Amino acid sequence: MLMDRTERMLIKHEGLQTKVYTCPANKLTIGVGRNLEDRGITKKEALYLLNNDIVECHNKLSLELPFYDSLDDVRQEVLINMCFQLGFTGFSKFKKTLKYINDFDFEKASKEMLNSLWAKQTPNRANELAQILRKGEY
Repeated sequence: MLMDRTERMLIKHEGLQTKVYTCPANKLTIGVGRNLEDRGITKKEALYLLNNDIVECHNKLSLELPFYDSLDDVRQEVLINMCFQLGFTGFSKFKKTLKYINDFDFEKASKEMLNSLWAKQTPNRANELAQILRKGEY
């Protein structure tokens, strides 16, 4: 079987969509006809997507925050976690938190993290991440 030719033929017939859509059979679908309702994705596919998202967050933070690369791995992971959940645009609204992190004042930065709607909406996650940021360890 010639994979490239089969791939091209399936894309021709199914189309290629990078966002979820409803197919003619009224099923939520993505990619090249992947039926998300009946088939979903495998664990391996989910972890592949997660890895891509982590790399994207890391690269965006490294590009946009001058101090990011000077942080230790644990604190970078906290910022990646927040960026992953909130998106970079949402995360970048944590102006005071980011200022304190830039100043390496992790005590004040962690308090600012908890002084947010995000912390009220996801208190367990916010408390855990604030503690990790403050201490620099898990």
